[in-house]
Amino acid sequence: MDRELNQINVIPLVDVMLVLLVIVLTTATFITTGQIPVDLAKAKESGDKQDVPLIVTLTADGRLYLNDQPVQEEGGGLRIAMNGHPRESLVVVRADRVTILDRFVTVVDEIRGLGFRQVSLEVVKS
Repeated sequence: MDRELNQINVIPLVDVMLVLLVIVLTTATFITTGQIPVDLAKAKESGDKQDVPLIVTLTADGRLYLNDQPVQEEGGGLRIAMNGHPRESLVVVRADRVTILDRFVTVVDEIRGLGFRQVSLEVVKS
């Protein structure tokens, strides 16, 4: 007996679309959070970002990054890396929550000593 095909099977189409949706959402999550894993501290109040800031990242193991580019510790690496940027730029420091306070204060003090006055700390709103 020959059966006529009078319905379209959409189950494979739905399966493929769900897999693509999962891939897109996973990729978008990695893009928005940045490439360097940092466990940010939490705060009840947070400011709104208005322009593109310089992002200084301080990881839990003490490594330093400027806009996702590693910065050399010795020889004034942060000073050299930030030298070409205007002093009016907003600087956001992303420090891991287990960062030693002394290391964090040293980095912020060095940034302020270079003439950057708009220095803020990035946190996660709780």
